[in-house]
Formats: sequence, C-alpha cells, structure tokens
Amino acid sequence: MAEISITNKDWERVKIKLQRKYNHLTDEQLQYTEGQEDSLISKIMELVNRDRNYVLFTLKKALVNIDNNRL
Repeated sequence: MAEISITNKDWERVKIKLQRKYNHLTDEQLQYTEGQEDSLISKIMELVNRDRNYVLFTLKKALVNIDNNRL
C-alpha cells in the first residue's frame, strides 16, 4: 500500500505543480484514479527518471502546501 493518500480533488492541484516542475508531462500521462497511489508513484518514477523516495518526497511536499503553487 502507498505511503500517501491523494484525493481526486487534491490530485488536480498536485498535477499542476508536477507539470510546472516537469514541463514535458502531459495530462494523459498523469491520469489518476483515487486509491491507485502505488500505480501513480510507479508511473511518475518512470516519467521523471527518479527513485521511489524522491517521488514520494515530492508528492508529500506538494500535498503539505496544497494551496501554494510552488513544489
């Protein structure tokens, strides 16, 4: 099970942050269904060529300040 939980509402904000940081990512690549965090993490790992810990850190950071536009 994933170490984080992301709602569909929160994902919309997080996705925008990720796309700002990694401008090559598309909406299609970042499709997410609530409850599929492990799959999302694996997909992001491949897309940005980073390890699981980095992706988790980035997602957690985005969720902490969800209203802030910065990642």
